[in-house]
Amino acid sequence: MTRKRKQTSHYNQGASLPVWRESLNQIVFGSESRAGRAFDIVLIVAILLSIGTVMLDSVEALHKHYASSLLLAEWFFTVLFTGEYLLRLVCVRRPWLYVRSFFGIIDLLSILPTYIGLLMPGVEYMLALRILRLLRIFRILKLSEYLQEAHILMDALANSFRKITVFLYVVLTLVVVFGALMYVVEGSASGFTSIPTSVYWAIVTITTVGYGDIAPKTPLGQMIASAIMIMGYGIIAVPTGIYSAELMKSRKQDKTDNQACPDCGAAGHDFDAAYCKHCGHPLDE
Repeated sequence: MTRKRKQTSHYNQGASLPVWRESLNQIVFGSESRAGRAFDIVLIVAILLSIGTVMLDSVEALHKHYASSLLLAEWFFTVLFTGEYLLRLVCVRRPWLYVRSFFGIIDLLSILPTYIGLLMPGVEYMLALRILRLLRIFRILKLSEYLQEAHILMDALANSFRKITVFLYVVLTLVVVFGALMYVVEGSASGFTSIPTSVYWAIVTITTVGYGDIAPKTPLGQMIASAIMIMGYGIIAVPTGIYSAELMKSRKQDKTDNQACPDCGAAGHDFDAAYCKHCGHPLDE
């Protein structure tokens, strides 16, 4: 506890926020008050409508007849989200911490494509990234159990990263060996025009995808392909087993809170947490 207080004194230097900024923080980042929940619900509806606009605009028939209306709607939502992004910067003590956070990056990426699209047409369709903003729904609807499960999944993935990396190296070695072997056995007459092309075939085959654009013609090549296919079933099970084992180890009984940090805007703290786990600022002031 002493260590946390020292960190807090470091992160909490400077004057406190004015009352209006504190109130704005509770509305924009919080979800406990009626105004905060209303703000978040309106935001979710706006995100859904903006994503629908982008998707409809990609349909050629609709774009041909309603291009101007869809463009106007797109700019309306972009200006709306830009204003919301600026509000989030205003109502935290350390805006840079919010900018560097996960949601801060997602919020920025949700508005940049429209502006970049003025110089690079087509980039605006990347506004579909706004769907990631809906991750806030877990906090808004107080689905803390889902956030807990998400943390468990991420911990298991991080813990199994090295094992999966070794496994992928082994798979990469196998596909290169089998690709080179099939290039020698089949040759360009069967579509194996180069070793990279043959490696591509080996990857498609060993993952049991099987596009069928390239297929062995000789009996020896078909035997090798059959061995790779059978091997593929076993290979698919390996990363699943690794991740499942780490997932069982990562099970823990922690719960999260919906309260947003007034300093950086981060949420998802433990119920008994007194300080923000991201910046060290006191949660209750």
